[in-house]
Amino acid sequence: MVHLPRPDIPPAEDVADRPATDETAPADVNTGLGVLTEAVKTLSGAPGVYRMLNAKGDALYVGKAKNLKKRVSSYLRVDRMPLRLQRMVYETRSFEVVVTHTEAEALLLESNLIKQLKPRYNIIFRDDKSFPYIMIEGGHDFPRILKHRGARAKGSEYFGPFASAYSVNATLTTLQKVFLLRSCTDAVYSSRTRPCLLFQIKRCSAPCVGRIAKDDYADLVRQARDFLTGDSQTVQQELARRMDAAAAELQYEAAASFRDRIRAMTQVQAHQDINVTGVGEADVVALHRAGGNACVQVFFFRGGQNFGNRAYFPAHAGDEEDGAIMEAFLAQFYESFAAPKEILTNVAPPNVDLITEALTLRAGRGVSIAQPQRGNRRKLMDHAEINAREALLRRMAENTAQKKLLESAAQVFGLANPPQRIEVYDNSHISGTGTVGAMIVAGPEGLMKNAYRKFNIKAAEFAPGDDYASMREVMTRRFSRAQKEDPERTLGQWPDLVLLDGGIGQLNVALKVLADLGISDLCIAAIAKGPDRNAGREQFFMPGREPFMLPPNHPTLYFLQRLRDEAHRFAISAHRAKRSKAIGQSLLDEVTGIGAVRKKSLLRHFGSAKAVAAAGLSDLQTVPGINAATAKKIYDHFHPGG
Repeated sequence: MVHLPRPDIPPAEDVADRPATDETAPADVNTGLGVLTEAVKTLSGAPGVYRMLNAKGDALYVGKAKNLKKRVSSYLRVDRMPLRLQRMVYETRSFEVVVTHTEAEALLLESNLIKQLKPRYNIIFRDDKSFPYIMIEGGHDFPRILKHRGARAKGSEYFGPFASAYSVNATLTTLQKVFLLRSCTDAVYSSRTRPCLLFQIKRCSAPCVGRIAKDDYADLVRQARDFLTGDSQTVQQELARRMDAAAAELQYEAAASFRDRIRAMTQVQAHQDINVTGVGEADVVALHRAGGNACVQVFFFRGGQNFGNRAYFPAHAGDEEDGAIMEAFLAQFYESFAAPKEILTNVAPPNVDLITEALTLRAGRGVSIAQPQRGNRRKLMDHAEINAREALLRRMAENTAQKKLLESAAQVFGLANPPQRIEVYDNSHISGTGTVGAMIVAGPEGLMKNAYRKFNIKAAEFAPGDDYASMREVMTRRFSRAQKEDPERTLGQWPDLVLLDGGIGQLNVALKVLADLGISDLCIAAIAKGPDRNAGREQFFMPGREPFMLPPNHPTLYFLQRLRDEAHRFAISAHRAKRSKAIGQSLLDEVTGIGAVRKKSLLRHFGSAKAVAAAGLSDLQTVPGINAATAKKIYDHFHPGG
């Protein structure tokens, strides 16, 4: 990496906070021009990636180039650039370069850096969700089939991606009905002595208790694999032959089982929304623009089956070309997973050969990008375009409604401008145990779930169930961290409005915390449930203002109720997750040096963790896998000083 220092140039007037308009260009670009002029002197004609940074070191723009010297030199002709890029050049204070071997490598690095740094002047594809896959687990004589997200394990097989958890769950249900593969964990599998309910309802072949031979189970796995890769007709024909053979041999129960499996498969095939004949592994990507916004709709087809669709709304400047938006989207979208063999788009990327080479390099196999003109592929594209248009219209309508609600909320709470970030706080516990604080965030585009936070209450000096003390800890941790990470309040992490689920007591606690931290300019309010906890009769408490209520039919009241309910839901979910984790813990988890294998061996031998704790030293030494030193460690843990 080459880091080019900032030259000594007289400081220009700071207009960073004054947006450029169509009528008036930024007053001075000499500072940025000086940085780029110095950079061009040392650049070569090699391909690579460059970053323009502002005075704080934040990335303004990340770009790729086939020839770095020529590309960066183009920024010196300021009079030929749009006002948006003139402003970018003005704000530049330093410059960084990474040289790559090929332009395709530069494109891959560019997409990685854009997703990581989210530069202000790039087209940004924001997505905080990973796609679910179906996994056939490896390393077991009777592999299980399950939904999977995240890193991939060696030896396992993955099928997807699916657009949503609903899509993958529906497919898993079908796979259970048709192929009878197990879905239980290895721990449950090894402890079964009789078939579970899934066997009774004909969704598992019960390999845990020997109801199916290893070779027969492997045959089911093969059929499931064929089904997921698109060869469903062969599987269906094979099941039909077996059904006929069983019926001919008067094995009517077996024949009925094959019939039910065929029926389940047929239902899946009959529920395809659109004709996908001739389309095996492909993504259909359609772009639609309206009102200065864009929507990209992606349909996933794997093995000739529709695995669902998802809409995305990339951030971009109003003067960006459709092709540039599509190219940036494809490069960033396939950064986290391999592209399919075929990508169908309604807009051609301007550098289609380059993006194809980059995606092929990342996938490790051939990838093609095409714009279908006729036939089934054109029908798929038309369908995707309709969905992109409808999704964008819904998004724009929702944003308009959200904007009105935020304007109304500003009037209710006396804000000068509509709040861009609202934070709502709540906590959850059962009889004072496992207390969890929760923060949800809402803004102009609705709920910002990637900004949600939970707080595991750590303080031990207050009584269980003390809501005031919990609120004190949550507010202290939240805003002391905000002061540390964003003291200038320039990163968009400070709220314009803070809402607390509670009454005057919670409000006073929060105000005391803010006062101790030296924060006096936040708008804060508490929402207390009405008499008998009736929705619609909530009271609002604010400092220096009498408690007030909103009319039951007030749209802002409904909006605030939804925010409070979302905070309550998130707090309860966090508490349940914490409680479930605590329930799943064992006394043996507290013993250092005892892993999953030894813990399983001890539980099998003694039957429970409580029995292990009561066992003598000589008894512990008789357990398989527990040597004398480990037995002594376990005994000393449960009998300190013994």
